[in-house]
Parts: sequence; C-alpha cells; structure tokens
Amino acid sequence: MLAVEGLVKRFGGFTAVNKVSFDVAKGEILGLIGPNGSGKSTIFNLLSGTLPPSAGSIRFDGREIAGLAPHRIINAGVGRTFQIPRPFRRLSIFENVALAGYFGQDRHSRTKAYDSAERALAMVGLPTDRHATVDGLGAAGLKKLELAKAIATGPKLLLADESLGGLDESEMDQAAAMLRKIRDELGITIIWVEHIMGVLMKVVDRVMVIDHGEKIAEGLPHEVSSDPRVIEVYLGTDAEATQAVAQARR
Repeated sequence: MLAVEGLVKRFGGFTAVNKVSFDVAKGEILGLIGPNGSGKSTIFNLLSGTLPPSAGSIRFDGREIAGLAPHRIINAGVGRTFQIPRPFRRLSIFENVALAGYFGQDRHSRTKAYDSAERALAMVGLPTDRHATVDGLGAAGLKKLELAKAIATGPKLLLADESLGGLDESEMDQAAAMLRKIRDELGITIIWVEHIMGVLMKVVDRVMVIDHGEKIAEGLPHEVSSDPRVIEVYLGTDAEATQAVAQARR
C-alpha cells in the first residue's frame, strides 16, 4: 500500500530525516518509535504533505504523493491525527467531525459529510448529538475526537500521532483497543507513532525504530526489542522505554 524510498528532509544544514525507506502492507499496523527529536514527527509531516521532502519517493496505492498539498494527500486516502488536539471551540463535536469529512474527501456534500461524521463518532464512542460541545471533553475525549475527524475523511491509511499522550493507564488501553478496532472493522491500515512503548508493542504487527533521522531497526516487536542498536538507544535514557524493551524481550 505504501512504499517509501530514500526519504530525506533537510532544514538548512540540518538533516532531520536521512534516506529512510520502508513499506507498509494493506491491513497492517506499523509502530514508529524513537527518542525525542529522532525524526518521527518529521516523517509524518512528509507523509501527510505538511512538509515537502528534500529527496525521496512516497508511493501510495501505486501513486507518487511526495510533495503534494495536504488536501490532495487526504483526497488520495491518507488521514492523520495530531499529538495536540486543536478542535474548533465554536463548533460542536459533530460539526468538527463533519467539517473534516466535508473537506477531507473534497465531497462538497453536506449529506455525505454528516453521514461520515455520524459513523466516525459512533466508531470512537462519542455522542452524535449535533449540539454536544467540545468543552466537556477531557484528554481521552479529545483523542477520540482526533480519531473521529481522521476517520470521517474516509482514509485507507491512518497516521496516528501519539494517541496515548496525556491518558491514564485505563484510557491508554482503551485507545490502543480503538486503533485495533479501526483496523479490524474498517480495514484501515495504520502507522502509529508513540512514546508509550509498553502499550504499542502489544498492538502493532511490526516496529520501525528511528534515531537521529535514520532507520536503525525494523521487524517484529520481539525482534526489534532484542536488537543491540535499539537497546543502546533506549536503555538508561527513558524509564518507560526501558521497561517496554525489557518486557518485549521476555
């Protein structure tokens, strides 16, 4: 479904992403992990069109999308959530999601956008009441709203950007189960960037590790967690990651 070859992003003399290549198969959940500043968010920005690549190819469903405008990439079937939800506070929950559906697929049809919003809200467990406000949503609710907005665009591929941030342990498990449900019930392929490795490792089919803008490991969760390069990057630098690596190795 997705084939990335030699992806590069430079900011002046700094190379944030350096010749990264990977594939994602239809129906797969790929975990993308790495320390802070490793280049994960930059890769997402390149895949979603927020940033143009300096070099490399991004082929989605056989079509080159590298450098396309974000709305054209959404039209092609790539949806995205963001680490920090920023809903339109003057719009209701329903209107926020309907707006994403309206513009995401370039449908320009209120009926289709509303239908998409109702289905997306029902999938994530948020109210379909047209007047429910976003002000009453906590961290978990806002993460669900991000997922609903992305789902409403009708994606084939979902880029889930830190869907567990700010959640407690129970909410993390629910959010992880939601991503699996989106894949299993809607058939949406997922690339998931996450710092909470203990949860991610239980859900994803494969893991790719980025460090200093380069891919240092890729494979099944237990394979990646046993890779000496991954252990060197994580052990002793992040308590949560250290624990997750140790658990995955057992």
